[in-house]
Amino acid sequence: MKLIFKIVEALKRWSVEAVAHGRYPINNQIPTSMRQGIFEHQAHRQRGFTLQCSNASTLQRARAFTLIEMILAIGIAAIVLTVISTVFFAALRLRNETQGYVDAATPVDQTLATIRRDLACVVTPTNGTTKVLSGDFRVGNIVSAGDGQPVAIEMYTSTGELSDQQPWGDIQRVTYGLRDSTTPNAKGRDLIRSVTRNLLSSTPTAAADDQLMMSGVQSITISCYDGAQWWNTWDTTGLTSANTNLPVAARVDIQPAGNQLAPIEMIVPIVSQIRTNAVLDTNTTTL
Repeated sequence: MKLIFKIVEALKRWSVEAVAHGRYPINNQIPTSMRQGIFEHQAHRQRGFTLQCSNASTLQRARAFTLIEMILAIGIAAIVLTVISTVFFAALRLRNETQGYVDAATPVDQTLATIRRDLACVVTPTNGTTKVLSGDFRVGNIVSAGDGQPVAIEMYTSTGELSDQQPWGDIQRVTYGLRDSTTPNAKGRDLIRSVTRNLLSSTPTAAADDQLMMSGVQSITISCYDGAQWWNTWDTTGLTSANTNLPVAARVDIQPAGNQLAPIEMIVPIVSQIRTNAVLDTNTTTL
C-alpha cells in the first residue's frame, strides 16, 4: 500500500509540473484536485518572482547617485583640474624662460672659448723680419690686412685644424671685429671671426672665411698687459714698433646691446714669448 501511495503522489506531482510547463493544453482534462494544486504552485512561483523583482529594484536604487552627489563630484573634479593646470602652466613658463637664458648664453660661451683658444695659441711676432712660424700681433682700432675691415685684434695663431682634404698648416691669421647685422631691426652688431688659412696667397682676401660668433654686441675692446700696466693698443709689425714681443696677458671686454646680458670680461694669459726684445737682423730666420 505504501508503494501505491508513493506512486500516486509522484503522478500528482508530475501532473502539476506538466501543466505548469504547458504539457496539458486543455484545462478540462485536468482533474479538480490536480487543478487546485497547480494554482497553488503557480501562486508560489509568482510570489517568488515578485520578491526577486523587488530585491533587484532595491539594489538598483541603492547603486544610483543623487543629484547633489553628482554636483559635489563635478565641483571637486573642477577644483583638482584647476590646481593641476596652474602647476603645469607655471612649470611650462619656467621651462621656456630657462630655455631662453640657455639659448642666449650658449653663443657667449662658445665665443669666449674660441677667443681664449686663439689667444692661448698665438705665435711669436716677426717684428718685420722673415722669421718662419711667426706672425704679427696687433690690437686696437686697426684695419685687417686680410679682408680690409676694421677689427679689434689681428693675430697669427696655431689653432688651424689639420686635414687630409686641405693643404693648409695649423698656423692661420685670425681677426675679430664688429659688422652690421644682416637681420632687420636687430639690436647691436655681429661679432665676426675672420680666418685666413692660405698665408702664402698673393690675394689673402680671397681665402678669408667669416664666422658669426654672436649677435647683439655693442662694442668689443681688447687690452694687452705688458707686466706693469694695460694698453689699449699693441703692434709688433714694424722694426721701430714700441712692442716687439707678445703681451703677458690679454683682456677681452664685450658689451652686449640691451639689458638681456651683462657685460663680459675675460683675461687670457699668453705664454708664447721670444727670448729677447731686441731685433738683431732684419733678414734673420731664427727666433
